[in-house]
Amino acid sequence: MHPIERLRYVARATGAPPDDVFREACAALAGFSDDPGSLVTACRRLIDRHAANGPIWWLCARTLVAADPGDEAWRCLDDLVSDPTLDELVHALPDDARITVVGWPERVAAALARRGDVEVRVVDVEGDGPGFVRLLERSDVHAVDVAVTGLAGAAAASDLVVLETLAVGPDVALVAPGSWAAAAVARAAGVPVWAVAGAGRLVPSGMWPSLTGRLAGAATAPWGLDHDLLPLDLVDQLVGPAGPEAVAAGLRRLDTPDAAELRR
Repeated sequence: MHPIERLRYVARATGAPPDDVFREACAALAGFSDDPGSLVTACRRLIDRHAANGPIWWLCARTLVAADPGDEAWRCLDDLVSDPTLDELVHALPDDARITVVGWPERVAAALARRGDVEVRVVDVEGDGPGFVRLLERSDVHAVDVAVTGLAGAAAASDLVVLETLAVGPDVALVAPGSWAAAAVARAAGVPVWAVAGAGRLVPSGMWPSLTGRLAGAATAPWGLDHDLLPLDLVDQLVGPAGPEAVAAGLRRLDTPDAAELRR
């Protein structure tokens, strides 16, 4: 497929799983390795269409500053595939824990599927709850669909709230809608909150306003955003390649260069 056609395909793939979009984006950008001007344009188009996908920012920033953008694009894919974050999460989850999640956290599901001793309360914000419960039950994980009206009760009565991040900035994390409320209830009830990040999810402070600006531009009101901007003050542990750790320590693992071409 011609690089421009592949780029158009990836740009139009809104609503597709973020990791699938990332893989296709790696192939698309690798095709522009010999054309720096077109590479910049391609990166800007990708982040315009997939602003909420932290790894896309990571990929674009790394390829733009690399001496060989083509090799760097494939290196990014290798780094994402080999990211140990989910393995660390599997080992760190408490035994027999009652865990609350929000929406359809696809990456977290892969970790929960390997821990058949936990009970998962799935807060159904956008109608995905029953499907996600069935997904977990197929892996022999006991799961319960919780209506959004029961969010507070589920979070307060859990041992742990686990939230999947799409991107993490210096002060807030981009998460599924309803996650902010779940984290606030958990904090009030003394329930720990873990935010699952990993490779490519940390966005530097210089580029973070560009990310949030693109999201705000698509909404007519603050409550019209498709995601929550979760204050990191409500997070007890940031789960990354080294496992759960204090948020400040996790943020020091920033692996995304600050590419001026992606600012606006």
